[in-house]
Amino acid sequence: MPSHTGTFTPVQHRSGTLRDRLHSYTKRTLGAGGSMNEAVRLPPGESCAAWVAVHAIDFYNDVSTIWAVMSTDPYLSSFRPGDGFPSGVEYRWSETPGSEALSVSAPVYIDKVLDWIAAQMNDESKFPDDDDEVKALRVFQTPQFAALCGQVFRRLFRVYGIIYSSFFGTLEALEMAPHLNSCFKHFMFFCTEFGLLPEREIEPLEVLVKPIRKQYYQAKQPQTVAR
Repeated sequence: MPSHTGTFTPVQHRSGTLRDRLHSYTKRTLGAGGSMNEAVRLPPGESCAAWVAVHAIDFYNDVSTIWAVMSTDPYLSSFRPGDGFPSGVEYRWSETPGSEALSVSAPVYIDKVLDWIAAQMNDESKFPDDDDEVKALRVFQTPQFAALCGQVFRRLFRVYGIIYSSFFGTLEALEMAPHLNSCFKHFMFFCTEFGLLPEREIEPLEVLVKPIRKQYYQAKQPQTVAR
């Protein structure tokens, strides 16, 4: 059974820190009517690693908010191990690196992914939210952090894949489909901008991803002015 109770505590950015500053930059860009491409673009003079770190947290909050809406639905308990994944794939779960990957249901997989990500992000040694920006950047710019962020983004993509494959109708009935689509578009624009997802991960959702990538690349083209 899924472990979530329908409530969700977002991972916050402490006021005045590097994380808070970069998070606020994105909010201002989108709030001022800026394009999605502008919102994901690295701000001048900022660390790419810190920019990715902040967005990993914000995208986790987006997905968790969506999942919390439906995670207490009794319908979820009807899924058996291996059920509920995108066509042609089954995501398995390993409790620890190197341990056996276990077959679980899609709702259980989502719960485990979100619990794991929250544990990483609430660990100050892995996702520092320090007043000392130099100290935080020392962590964000390590190969270990890059590998951790890569795993976070891959797993968030899988959660989106499960939601679209098995639960889109439910969210549509709850009138949450537009919010889901907006969150996923932002996520995919960011992942495309920084090359965060291997093509093998994207293949099961190619039908969904292709039009979003097309929008991303079209928006990157220089605009011609009619004379």
